[in-house]
Amino acid sequence: MSAAPGRSLAAGDAVHVGAGFRDARVGGCVVATLVDRPDGSQVLSSTEPLQAYPERLTDVLEHWARTSPARPLLAQRDASGAWQHLSYADMLARAQAVGQALLDAGVSAERPLAILADNSLDHATLMMGAMWAGVPYASVSVAYALVSSDFARLRHILGVLTPGMVYAAHDGFGRAISALVPADVPVVLGRGELADRPTTPFATLLDTPPGPALAQAHAAVTADTIAKILFTSGSASAPKGVITTHRMLSANQQMLRQCMAFLADEPPVLLDWLPWSHTFGGSHNLGIALYNGGSLYIDDGKPTPTGFAQTVRNLKDVSPTVYFNVPKGLEELANAMDVDAELRDAFFRQLKAIMFAAAGLSQAVWDKLDRHAVAACGERVRVLTSLGMTETAPSGLFLVGTHARSGHVGLPCPGVEAKLVPVQGKLEVRFRGPNVMPGYWREPALTAKAFDAEGFYCTGDAVRFVDAEDLSLGLSFDGRIAEDFKLSTGTFVSVGPLRSRIVLEGHPYVQDAVLAGLNRDQVAALIFPRLADCRALAGLGPEAAAADVLHHPHVRERFQQLADRLYAQGTGSANRVERLHVLVEPPSVAHGEITDKNSINQRAVLSHRAALVDALYEGADADPWLIRPRKTSKELT
Repeated sequence: MSAAPGRSLAAGDAVHVGAGFRDARVGGCVVATLVDRPDGSQVLSSTEPLQAYPERLTDVLEHWARTSPARPLLAQRDASGAWQHLSYADMLARAQAVGQALLDAGVSAERPLAILADNSLDHATLMMGAMWAGVPYASVSVAYALVSSDFARLRHILGVLTPGMVYAAHDGFGRAISALVPADVPVVLGRGELADRPTTPFATLLDTPPGPALAQAHAAVTADTIAKILFTSGSASAPKGVITTHRMLSANQQMLRQCMAFLADEPPVLLDWLPWSHTFGGSHNLGIALYNGGSLYIDDGKPTPTGFAQTVRNLKDVSPTVYFNVPKGLEELANAMDVDAELRDAFFRQLKAIMFAAAGLSQAVWDKLDRHAVAACGERVRVLTSLGMTETAPSGLFLVGTHARSGHVGLPCPGVEAKLVPVQGKLEVRFRGPNVMPGYWREPALTAKAFDAEGFYCTGDAVRFVDAEDLSLGLSFDGRIAEDFKLSTGTFVSVGPLRSRIVLEGHPYVQDAVLAGLNRDQVAALIFPRLADCRALAGLGPEAAAADVLHHPHVRERFQQLADRLYAQGTGSANRVERLHVLVEPPSVAHGEITDKNSINQRAVLSHRAALVDALYEGADADPWLIRPRKTSKELT
């Protein structure tokens, strides 16, 4: 950090546990220094130094395999429904066998391992084996192979990656493999066979005896060795491969341990579904279990109306000490606890904290979680969040204070410098630290554009201080600068805050909103409805078609009331929603409109539904799903 004089910031009441909250040690990101610079930028840094961390993430696996060999690192239900556990000692042995097999097959720094699989014990073994051998791996979203009709994203990823081996969990990936994987690239299958090419069973890799070549390769692994390549979702362009080194992963895990100091008090227990092809699940959550000698139970559920029943079943078996999810998952959980006291009590039994990321959590859901916690154990638990991205492995800002509210993102983690730079009337946050990527895989031009002259990674995310008069409250998220747009008047529309307000005002009938209006006179909102809640409002059963549900008078009236409120709250063209369009077609995975984490991709929606947006403005009167506010601005005043 610059040696210039700075101001000391203390993050609210985060240092001391507030009344009514379960005790949980926190630190790391609770006090920061703010330096004002002559160019108008500001630099925030934690006053707590980053403590020492292992050079290689595999050093942690080796440590726990030696000190707690029988403790489970991972567990997953088998076909019978019983939990199958994999201990630290077992994982080390499996990783060494697989590492040798990867070297024997010619996997290398230039020919990485590609993994097509959901979270599983075998998937984790491949990851650990690759890291032990010092060869990169890339866990790729299964949707790119199983849902996509044209394999466009997977084709790009494999073309850039040039894998030396492809692992697929089962033969259902055969169509994608036949179309995209060259014949000379070995394919390993977890289950089944492919009719058109030879494959190797995964069990064969586990039977490989480690030899001198593996010992030599492992000894050569350093902090700068690439551990994995994580591909971004490609919202604005083709997916980019984020180079993720051992230093990035180890440093960020140490940052998280200092922020969530309770992780060091006892081995954490996690139940988690988030896919390892993304940084939240694969770097953050799996890393927390490994780094702190904890246990991660793989959740075979998902935050969907049909998939969440499995999560409920699993949470009744496994009471986590810290729980991570996206806002959609926490909303499903809060709703399920409304009618299931057994779930509620099991969930809060030993819970120290809840954390969300990937999108904003509705304050209504947050408040409901607080009520359930009090009902279960007589006190609230901390709700934590952060701001980070794949390029920062992932955390840059972190929030642990009991003062937190929806939208807050906290202060920098130890070892991270956060530079706030004025851009288009907002403050872009940029990061520099040992957790920041060296660049994108085989994309030198994109790498150069990603960093400023001082080596700060330019996130494109905007933040603002929660209270300009009380800097101790830290920062709040202010949207993606790239998502903001100008109306025909030249007025900027700040998408993030307005989008959050629509979701909050529309709760529980609005899943998400996408804003349109680039070079138009007015702001319009495309609404993804929560069909289950809309069906309940209409009194219709699960068999009712989406169109019938959304045309029901009660549902139509509720969205009309939303349109009226949003219009009334507007103070000008930039934040006044003039029209709503309720979408019958759900977000498409194949077109990138929704990610594996169930978050909506604004740009992809606008691109895929460009004709609908045009019709919304040009042929509005013929749009049966258009809802306009009933009150004019004159009546409102």
